[in-house]
Amino acid sequence: MTQSIVVQVGQCGNQVGCRFWDLALREHAHVNKKGIYDEALSSFFRNIDTRKNDGGASQITGGKISTLKARAVLVDMEEGVVNEILQGPLREVFDSTQLITDVSGSGNNWAVGHWTYGSAYREQIVEQVRRAAEHCDCLQCFFLIHSMGGGTGSGLGTYVLKLLEEEFPEVYRIVTSVYPSAEDDVITSPYNSILAMRELTEHADCVLPVENQSLVDIVNKIRHMAHSGKGVSAIKKDCTVISSQGGVSGVEKPFDAMNNIVANLLLNITSSARFEGSLNMDLNEITMNLVPFPRLHYLVSSLTPLYTLADVSIPTRRLDQMFSDAFSKEHQLMRADPKHSLYLACALMVRGNVQVSDLRRNIERLRPTLPFVSWNQEGWKTGMCSVPPVGHTHALLALANNTCVRPTFTDLRERFSKLYRKKAHLHHYLQVEGMEQACFTEALSSLSSLIEEYSQLDATKGICMPDTSRLSIAT
Repeated sequence: MTQSIVVQVGQCGNQVGCRFWDLALREHAHVNKKGIYDEALSSFFRNIDTRKNDGGASQITGGKISTLKARAVLVDMEEGVVNEILQGPLREVFDSTQLITDVSGSGNNWAVGHWTYGSAYREQIVEQVRRAAEHCDCLQCFFLIHSMGGGTGSGLGTYVLKLLEEEFPEVYRIVTSVYPSAEDDVITSPYNSILAMRELTEHADCVLPVENQSLVDIVNKIRHMAHSGKGVSAIKKDCTVISSQGGVSGVEKPFDAMNNIVANLLLNITSSARFEGSLNMDLNEITMNLVPFPRLHYLVSSLTPLYTLADVSIPTRRLDQMFSDAFSKEHQLMRADPKHSLYLACALMVRGNVQVSDLRRNIERLRPTLPFVSWNQEGWKTGMCSVPPVGHTHALLALANNTCVRPTFTDLRERFSKLYRKKAHLHHYLQVEGMEQACFTEALSSLSSLIEEYSQLDATKGICMPDTSRLSIAT
């Protein structure tokens, strides 16, 4: 069995990570009734015997669960969120050796996070990640969780990404990046996002971009479903869309529901690594099958049905509707329109009581409506995990490598250019040791090149490659 390590950086990264660990424990507790430390648990958790006084807790490879420790490294240059985690219900899941914190923060400045804190904490970060890796029998993947708009998440987060590539070049790096909305309260977020984008494009194997505004839209949709009066009860108190019960504190915070959706994305993408299934998809297969060109590794994700995120008590919808919803704009974690853009590849990760025949039938039904690139018309990857989300019969995560990400990147470039034309706030960055103005121009050039690559592919939409003529056999 393979293992993965989660590296969560900055306020957003740690809050999302906190929700992931809470929900993952719930899923395993629901399946693992006997409290046995099995292969499923070992993929993301270690089993520790804390009673032995041999200079450190010893790892237990089987038998009953003693003390579970997450395979994680928590990094934040402000102590607030990490301290809340250590005082909350998940405090036993982490120990002090997994935490790297400072007190002053990065001040919404990518350069401070990347150059100042990156240089200062490099050795400590490498040491903690190595220690986590040494506890793995077969380390397959790093999951990095961070935001793009702030200073620590974007700056230090992408510095950590480079470190992972340097120290563990053979281990896959899957990054979940939360992008700011146009109305973000951080004025310098376009700078931070563009500077971070260059690092993601160069050093990640796969990026799952998540837009804040899409999360707001989905949360509103779930709450509307819960209160629409169509035989739907209110959202249950201890449910997966409201995180007041599991993770940080007993008081629900404004971003809890949004963070929870990102955590569900991670739950579903890792489900095949954590549980059995008739057609399990290995994590390395995601990159291998969905990324035809190394720089074009940004995947649009969609979750369906939405009510699995909310524990809303409504009748189970038809399976076919679930597959249709996965390709609609309303269920995506990014504001984009894939049906009017070009698919390079697509993965469907199904959980629960779904048959292979259901999967094949729906792919055949949807195929004519989805424009695939001419050289990869059969670009579907499928995975089936037998364990559904807690309390539900089935769920679906769709991951699409689609040129529809281009408008989001173009919009980000325009917001960057508005500031950069006037050189507004630039001095805050240039006074940081290691930061040069060339970093801005190179980052902008990298993004423009990425947008152009997507544009060139999009321009081929509707162009069909002629079928290769069959050999005629002489008789």
